[in-house]
Amino acid sequence: MSKKTYDLITIVGPTACGKTTLAVALADRLGGEILSADSRQVYRGMDIGTGKDLSEYQLNGRHIPYHLIDIVDAGVRFNVFEYQQAFLKAYNEVAIRGNQAIVCGGSGMYVEAVVEGYDLKPVPQNEALRASLEAYTLEELTDMLSAMKTLHNKTDVDTKKRAIRAIEIETYYRDHPQEKVEYPKLANIYFGIDIPRELRRQRITQRLHQRLDEGLIDEVKALLAKGVTIDDLLYYGLEYKFVGSYLDGKFAYPDMVSGLEMAIHQFAKRQMTWFRGMERKGATINWVDYNLTLDEKVDFILEKIGPKADGSTHYK
Repeated sequence: MSKKTYDLITIVGPTACGKTTLAVALADRLGGEILSADSRQVYRGMDIGTGKDLSEYQLNGRHIPYHLIDIVDAGVRFNVFEYQQAFLKAYNEVAIRGNQAIVCGGSGMYVEAVVEGYDLKPVPQNEALRASLEAYTLEELTDMLSAMKTLHNKTDVDTKKRAIRAIEIETYYRDHPQEKVEYPKLANIYFGIDIPRELRRQRITQRLHQRLDEGLIDEVKALLAKGVTIDDLLYYGLEYKFVGSYLDGKFAYPDMVSGLEMAIHQFAKRQMTWFRGMERKGATINWVDYNLTLDEKVDFILEKIGPKADGSTHYK
């Protein structure tokens, strides 16, 4: 197989914009493999709420290989450092096979951690610090964290437990100046799906009701039956947070649905804010018009990545 122009082709975009569909079609044309950059699809048993849609990885009678999906059990707190290590292992396996690695995901921090090569290391628990922080309110913890770092989004302060962990991490980095971690700088090209705001909102609403019809509530009940706690569900994102609260009696069903829908719209807006922030920091994202046909989107990407290293331009 001829050499590739880029180590990574990375497809980003807000929720419900069709990233997986495009990544699969591109992989089919390139003989590539997909590396998921979704912070929740790593969990087994969390399928409907995370939108895994594994049937999408079958195209033209061929299974498109994917990685970093269903790699840990629900109930585990999988972090960015662990994802980065798992990604590097999966990427090396794809590279050894000589195939094109295609990164696909809407979790901006996960994308940047692997594409930009964040220097990370594991942070041990500090029980004394945790105990000292328990007496503070979430608002007070948020103020503490804000004094330690810039809060790009509210993920770190969704709950007291997450805020305490974030302070624990920042405290560790302050007290232990980070040593240089060897992480390869991979040649990458970004593509983002540019979907009109109103169309994005329509797709989010449609997809939410589809997931509820497909059994999202039963999926959350099954997780609770396996020992995943309500507090754990808060960690796993909007669908699990809202449905878990509904099952815990905190929401009536209509209020749960409307609240969840609004929260997903806000989340999609934050995703776009993150990607625009990447651009401000110097990343070049080639935006793909959502309204193009799937083949046109793939052709646009192939034209942008240019000829292969051997000068050929033949993509099946």
